[in-house]
Amino acid sequence: MTVSSTPSVMPTSFKSFNFSDNSTDSNADNSTQQFHSAVRAQLAQDIDVLFAYADLPSPLLDACRYVMTGQGKLVRPLLVASAFANVNDHSDKNIDNKFDKDTVVSDDLTSLLENDSDYDMARRAALAVELLHTYSLVHDDLPCMDDDDLRRGQPTAHIVFDEATALLAGDVLQTLAFEVLTAELPTFTPYDSNIASQLLAIFAPRARRMVSGQMLDLNAEASDSITQSDLEAIHRDKTGALIEAAMLMGGICAGATAPQRMALQECAQHIGLAFQVQDDILDVTTSTDTLGKPAGSDEKLDKSTYVKFMGVDQATDYAQSLFNDGRAAIIREMSNGNLSSHEQTSSTDNIDTENDALLALIEWLWSRKK
Repeated sequence: MTVSSTPSVMPTSFKSFNFSDNSTDSNADNSTQQFHSAVRAQLAQDIDVLFAYADLPSPLLDACRYVMTGQGKLVRPLLVASAFANVNDHSDKNIDNKFDKDTVVSDDLTSLLENDSDYDMARRAALAVELLHTYSLVHDDLPCMDDDDLRRGQPTAHIVFDEATALLAGDVLQTLAFEVLTAELPTFTPYDSNIASQLLAIFAPRARRMVSGQMLDLNAEASDSITQSDLEAIHRDKTGALIEAAMLMGGICAGATAPQRMALQECAQHIGLAFQVQDDILDVTTSTDTLGKPAGSDEKLDKSTYVKFMGVDQATDYAQSLFNDGRAAIIREMSNGNLSSHEQTSSTDNIDTENDALLALIEWLWSRKK
């Protein structure tokens, strides 16, 4: 085990938040909030480390800091951390391979893993997905794309700086997203070449799919021939690909088995599509102040949306079914396939769902209002 030069703050085990057998919903919600706060704190610390390392000139550095430190939901880093925690909490590999079974108890797992190189690779993965996602937002907001002036509750980069600086900020965030996986960063252990190669194999094609999906989305604007199947194909790339990357990368850093990776990928495919359906619903049901970006922008751009195809009520039901399917994929793996399809979607009596970071995150995503 390699020791990092400074302590990490992101928890590696959701179980470290003192759940008991009779945990209440409020305790579960509080623990989810603590976990998410710790992930966000770690990410903020790592962003500072990365920008000090990158040594970017002004105003490029200022623009990058501006867009990377806004009040975003940080869903993709949370997915990395939650998938990492899920695999750690439902796998014997850490005890079998690294620790003495007779001396390790679950309460000690977090402190033992906090200085582990696998955990630092998860930190790198969390940074990578947020860098790539933020680059896509900066470019989406440009006048040549959606021409938006508000993002994450603050003026967009090309409004605060200028269009050229915003364009270059997006460019450099994209390159840093890949560089961070193998960069020699202070406060990080040296990167694990085996894990890094696996992460790149997952990350690169899904980054490409995200851009392809953005092009298809632009092509679909004001088109009368787009079907719901076409729309789903667009969003499985534009939105879903990076969500898929985040969950798989978190699992890989924790040493996920082949069945665990399959479960994470299946879950991500459902959650990624559900996330986009939710966005379409929120665009017409939530205010600009709550969203932190212009409400009604889909209608303004005459975009094809799930609300346009289904209406709000049916789209909401569809999002719920997608979340249920994603949740069921994880529960099925946790139960080693012993639950029926009905049990996977409607009953969790035999599954410790309140103590699982990934299932808690899915519930959090379903209840989001922005």
